[in-house]
Amino acid sequence: MFDHDVLVIGAGLAGMRAALAASQAGVNVAVVTKVFPVRSHSNAAQGGINAALTDRGDKWEDHAYDTVKGSDYLGDQDAIEIMCKEAGSEIINMEHMGTIFNRDAEGKLGVRAFGGQRQARTFFVADFTGQALLYVLHEQVMKSGVRVYEEWFVLSLIVEGGECCGAVVMEMKTGEVHTIRAKAVIMATGGIGRVFEPSTNALICTGDGMALAYRAGAPLMDMEMIQYHPTTLKSNGALMSEAARGEGAYLINKDGDRFMKRYAPNMMELASRDVVSRSEQTEINEGRGVNGCVLLDCRHLGEKLIKEKLGQIRQLGIDFANADMIKEPVPVRPGMHYVMGGIRTNYDGLTSIPGLYAAGETACVSVHGGNRLGANSLLDTLVFGKRSGQHAAAGVKSKQHAAGVTDAYSEAEKKKIQAILDRPADGGELFGKVRQELGETMNKYLAVFRDQQGMETAQRKVKELRMRYEKVIVHDKGRTFNTNLIFTLELGFMFDCAETVIVGALERKESRGAHTRTDMPKRDDANWLKHVVQFRTPEGPRIEDQPVKITQWQPQVRSY
Repeated sequence: MFDHDVLVIGAGLAGMRAALAASQAGVNVAVVTKVFPVRSHSNAAQGGINAALTDRGDKWEDHAYDTVKGSDYLGDQDAIEIMCKEAGSEIINMEHMGTIFNRDAEGKLGVRAFGGQRQARTFFVADFTGQALLYVLHEQVMKSGVRVYEEWFVLSLIVEGGECCGAVVMEMKTGEVHTIRAKAVIMATGGIGRVFEPSTNALICTGDGMALAYRAGAPLMDMEMIQYHPTTLKSNGALMSEAARGEGAYLINKDGDRFMKRYAPNMMELASRDVVSRSEQTEINEGRGVNGCVLLDCRHLGEKLIKEKLGQIRQLGIDFANADMIKEPVPVRPGMHYVMGGIRTNYDGLTSIPGLYAAGETACVSVHGGNRLGANSLLDTLVFGKRSGQHAAAGVKSKQHAAGVTDAYSEAEKKKIQAILDRPADGGELFGKVRQELGETMNKYLAVFRDQQGMETAQRKVKELRMRYEKVIVHDKGRTFNTNLIFTLELGFMFDCAETVIVGALERKESRGAHTRTDMPKRDDANWLKHVVQFRTPEGPRIEDQPVKITQWQPQVRSY
C-alpha cells in the first residue's frame, strides 16, 4: 500500500496545476495517470486561453458577462466571477513558468478574437496552446518532486466513514493492483468525448473520473449539456480550431454564401458555438451543405498568416480532408467536443464527499452552463485546478490517514477483474463493437438537435448495449499491458456517463444552450432556470434540482 497526503487522478492541465499548487503548499502529493502526462487530452487544445487584462482596457466584468450569456444563463455567476477575476494572474503565472505565448508587433502578449466575446482576449501559442501549457506544467511538476504513477489505471475510489481516502489502482505494465491511501483525492480525468462517435477527443476520454465519483456517491450535474464544435472534419472528427474564425475565416454553404449573416448578423462566424453549430446543421439539413458539411474558407487570410498561426490545422486539413486551406475551403461539420456538466463541486473543487475534489472538464463548478465559450476551458483547468490543490492541501495538514484503509480494497478489485477474465468465450463478443454502437447511438440521438422520441430510443438502445457489455469477453489473459482488459473496464465507465446524459436530456423540458429540442424549441426560464443533478441508485439515477446562482446578470433574450 502507498501513502500520500493528496492524490491527484489525471495529468492534464487541471491535474498538474492542482498537483503543483498542493506541492507548493508543502504536502506530499502524487499523480496517477493512465497515459504519459503530456499525452493527456489537454494536449489537443488549440486556440488559446481567455483573460481580461486591465492594461488592454479590458474588464473581468465584461469577460464574465460574455461567459454568462454564452452559458445561456445556466452558469453559476459566483463561480464565473472567480474564474474571470483570476484569469489574468494565471496567464502571467504560466508565462513566468515558461510558456512562450505569441506576441504582437509591440512585443506584448498577442490576442485573437474568439466566439461569443465582444473583445479579443484570447492569448495563444499558434494553434497548439494546450500542448505548450501542458509541457510547461509537466516540467514544473517534475521539478517539484511530485511522484507520478505513469500508466496506472484507477479502478475505484475508497470511501471510509463518508470520506474519500484513497483509490485502488492497476499498474498497467505489470497488471498488479494496489491500494493508494490519501487524505484527499482530486479527480482531474477530463471529459466523456468517446461516449460519442465520432468525437474531437482522444481515445482516452472515456469518462473514468465522472463514473468513479458517481459510483462513490458524488452527484453529476448538467450532464445533458454536450457541446458540438462547429468545425470538425467529417472523416475522423478532428478539430479545426476556432482560431481560424478568430483570425477571420468565413463559413460558407454550397452557394458560397456566408450564411451566418442570417443567424447571427452581429457576430457572424464568431457567435457562440451552440449558435454556429445549429446554423451549420440547419444549412446541411435544408440542402445547402456539401456532402454533409459546410465549408471553412481561409483563403483570404493569406499563406503567411496561415503558416504562422494555423499551421497545425492546415496540416490536419491536408492529411484528413485532402484540402489545403491556403488554396481551397475545407469541409467541416459540427462534431462532439465537450461536456459542460460533470461532478458537482463548489468553487474550491470540493464535491459533496469530504476529501474528494474535482477540477477541469470532469467537474461542473459550473462556469460553462449550457454552452462553453471557446478558450474558457483551459482557463477553467488552471483556475480551478489551482484552487482545488490549494484547498486540498490546507485541509490535509492536520488530518490523519484513515486507519480502516487496507489492502483488502485491492483484493476486492482483483476478484472483479478475475470474474471478467473468467467469462466463458462461447458466444461472447469483444468490447469494440459494443463501444462503437454506443458512440453512434449517442451521436445519432443526442447531437445538435434532439427530441423526445429519439432520446427514448437512445435510452432503450443503451440499455440493450449495457446488457451485452455485461457478457463482453477478454481474450487476452495476460498481465502485461492488457489493453483488451483496460478498454473493457473503460467501457463500463462510459455506460454510466451515457445513461446520465440521456436521463438529464429527457428531464430538461426546454431548449437551452447546447440542449436544443426540436419538440420544445423555447428556453423556459420560469421552470428550467436550474441545474439537473443526478445521484446513483440501484434503480437508476435519482434526480434533484439545484438553483442557478445569479449575482448581477439577469437572464435576457440571447442573440449575437
